[in-house]
Parts: sequence; structure tokens; C-alpha cells
Amino acid sequence: FYLGKYEVTQAQYEAVTGSNPSEFNATGNGNRPVEKVTWTEAVAFCTQLTTQEQNAGRLPAGWAYVLPTESQWEYACRAGTTTAYSWGATIAAGNANWDHGADPNQTVNVGQFSANPWGFFDMHGNVWEWTADRYQAAYPTGNPVVDPTGPASGSDRVLRGGSWFTVGSRQRSAQRHFHTPSNRHEAHGFRVGFQKQ
Repeated sequence: FYLGKYEVTQAQYEAVTGSNPSEFNATGNGNRPVEKVTWTEAVAFCTQLTTQEQNAGRLPAGWAYVLPTESQWEYACRAGTTTAYSWGATIAAGNANWDHGADPNQTVNVGQFSANPWGFFDMHGNVWEWTADRYQAAYPTGNPVVDPTGPASGSDRVLRGGSWFTVGSRQRSAQRHFHTPSNRHEAHGFRVGFQKQ
């Protein structure tokens, strides 16, 4: 699978959908992550982007833009590391955009902090990122667990990555969060995956 190196920005979201629901609207900028996006809207964005790219002849046959699964997201976030964060065991203000008791206390432009070892930006902090999976309290276990997916039924969807709104311990690579697909919050955004269907 492929994954966007950045969270979807307000400019990108508006270019596809014609709207920008963000609380922290970056007028004249557009490089902040889109937020206040529901899971349903994130999926609709991926579907609309796929259609636009197919119609323009820029998409290989059988490929589509999708939300990553929870396991794909964590795999990309960890980038081969085994520590709490992709950079190490602890978090500091200079690592990511999170609630450390000082400004900015809102989103910032994507890519302001160092990328993880595989070149992905803002996997920790800035906005929680919707994934494709339904939530279950017990994460799949076993040795090895390969490409697990969420349960086939359930009402909540998984978010990963922490946000500007959450404390440092909630930015960990393994941290999980969930909400209903219709939940709209100024700390919820997404990044797109790209894979063969």
C-alpha cells in the first residue's frame, strides 16, 4: 500500500470537495490539515478523488484512494521502530504539535516537524487521523499478527496519531482513539492511502 506523506490539507480538501469545514481555517494559506471532517466525509473525499483521477486518466486500473487500515497506519507511523514514538521513548515540544501547555494550541501547517524514518510527517500530533477500521477494544494479538483488520460490525471508527488537543502520552505510535463516523471535531482529520482494490 501507499500512504500520503502529509495529512490532507485544507487546500487539497477544498480542491476536491469545494468546501472547507475547518475550525482553524488557514485563509490564503491552505497548508494546515483539514479538520472537523467526519469519517463519512473522509471516505467520501477518497471516493471523489478516485473518480476525479480516473476520469483524468491518472489512476492505474484497479487502484483507489482509501483510508488506511489501522494496522497500515501504525506500520507507517512506527517506520521500523519499536519505541513509544518514531523518534524515541519520550516526547518534547519540538517533536510534534501536541498539547504541552504552550501555544499554538491549534493546528499548524503540515510538515513543520521532522519526518519519521520513512519520510511521513505529522504521524504524531496535529490532528487525529481517521482509519478505515471499526473499533474493537482488544487489538488483534498473536505471533505474528499480519495485516489485521477491524471487526466486520460495530458503530465506532478508529482514529490514530494524537493531535494538537491531546497530551504527550496520547501521541504514542500505539495510541488508539475512536468515535462514531458522524463525529465532527477540530482535532479530527485524515491522510489518504492508495492501494489496489
